[in-house]
Amino acid sequence: MTSLVELRVLEGPNLYFPRAAIKLTLDISGLADVPTDKARRFAARIGLRNARPGEPGSGFRQRFAARAVSRLVRSVAHESGTSRLAVRVRTTSDPHQLVVAYPWRHRERAQEMGRAVAEVLDELPGAEVDEVVGRAAQRVADSPDGSGPTTITPKIPVVAVTGTNGKTTTSRMIAHIARTWGKHVGWSNTDGIYIDGVQVEAGDYSGPSGAGRVLAHPGIELAVTETARGGILLKGIGLTRNDVSVVTNVSADHLGLQGIDTLDQLAEVKAVVPHITRKSGWAVLNADDPRVFAMRQVIRARPWVFSRDPDSPAVREILNHGGRATSVIDGWVSVLTPHSDALPVVELVDVPMTLAGLSRFNVENTLAATSAALAIGIPVEAVVEGLRTFRPDAEHNPGRMNFFSVNNPAGTFSVVMDLAHNEAGLEAMFEIMNGVRRPGARILLGLGAVGDRQDELLERLGEIAGMGADVVAIGHKQKYLRGRDQQEMDGLFRAGLERVGMTDVASYDTEVESLAALVEQARSGDVVGLMCHAERQEAYDWIAARGGTADDPATLAAKVRAARGD
Repeated sequence: MTSLVELRVLEGPNLYFPRAAIKLTLDISGLADVPTDKARRFAARIGLRNARPGEPGSGFRQRFAARAVSRLVRSVAHESGTSRLAVRVRTTSDPHQLVVAYPWRHRERAQEMGRAVAEVLDELPGAEVDEVVGRAAQRVADSPDGSGPTTITPKIPVVAVTGTNGKTTTSRMIAHIARTWGKHVGWSNTDGIYIDGVQVEAGDYSGPSGAGRVLAHPGIELAVTETARGGILLKGIGLTRNDVSVVTNVSADHLGLQGIDTLDQLAEVKAVVPHITRKSGWAVLNADDPRVFAMRQVIRARPWVFSRDPDSPAVREILNHGGRATSVIDGWVSVLTPHSDALPVVELVDVPMTLAGLSRFNVENTLAATSAALAIGIPVEAVVEGLRTFRPDAEHNPGRMNFFSVNNPAGTFSVVMDLAHNEAGLEAMFEIMNGVRRPGARILLGLGAVGDRQDELLERLGEIAGMGADVVAIGHKQKYLRGRDQQEMDGLFRAGLERVGMTDVASYDTEVESLAALVEQARSGDVVGLMCHAERQEAYDWIAARGGTADDPATLAAKVRAARGD
């Protein structure tokens, strides 16, 4: 069977439907190349009486193929005993492939229908159209039903967080605030499953299994789920709905994978999370990101936006339509509601994650977490206490903007560790590093990324690194090369670095080796940054073994003041 490129069972809400679906990736070369008269007979057999299929290989034929495949799925379903079936068809970057999706209730029968549709496309060039379609329908009719979807309907409140950057920090903040309130909280993310702040299972649980494992734990009163692009595309969301959703932002990351090639397509994927937020709940959206703000058009829930600008048109629109907003007024995180005065919640200087407001991204994460916590019903006093006690360290937010003070014979300097896995993340990292860099001191960066990124993105990371740092060392992520080799990664990074005039760049096999090389060169007041993904704990241990200490909020504030010359 050559037409069936992939058959994927999506267990819950997904890009195509708000419920479990089958996703077929089909090679339509046969349909695209059959003679026009046979294409017309095929169209008539499946009920497209006035079709204009166009010439083989033409753009008109490709559009006809998309319409015909959709009708073929409905015809096979109808003739096998299914009276009504919704079908979605999407083109891909490959003109010879289409994605077809339809909901399912019975696993075996639904998969058999996908295989039967592909069989029709396989036999189409040389077969009698009536016979092959009828045989496919009978094959589906004879198939056993199989089991139903495993999608869970939650019995406790759920906060679902998605976005390109900031979703891990935001979900950690929400979970911490809820624990401060005294609730038993389960949380799933890319690191594992956490129950009341303790990791009980390690691994990437940002897909549907994470939500299920959290909800399976007895005694949990609130679930916080980090929902990543990959989980939505490959398996669907594991829950039928959530009570509060958060979308932090949409920026370039993981493009070119699973048929998602543009930012607009990526935004469509992220929008699945607010789309399944219950009508009586709240969808928390970033009003400063146009693609996220546009998601208000697909939600049933009430809109709650966050923005660094309290006078933005987006905030005004939401308030005019009865929604809510969280913003910054006179240095205070404040909540805006229609026809009432702003509610000051907490000063930014009292929120350690924001570095006294220095970190633009963490200001946004704070606004998002505040909105979600209040939306789920946590009292203001508990929200304030949670924000004041959540710190940018390895205990509360491992791998995200972790600050250390380290010594070598040349003096004391700072080390900053962050995932910084894309352009926006690296730019945010430089923003922070410059915010604690003393006048006249340098920025030294350990540059690295996982291998499943587009060539353009890896080169762009090199450009950003070369423009923002005085010294760059490449540190490879052996476990995350994902089909590339070190030489290829080096070449892409160096291409970007050389475009901005940086050519003297050393390369190391591991993240820790690049950190060690940079620390050896650091001088008093410098800031060393490490884009850390593969060896987070090893980097922590390396710093500790050399007497480095994690910065507490007071130390961070002092560094910010010194950088400003206060």
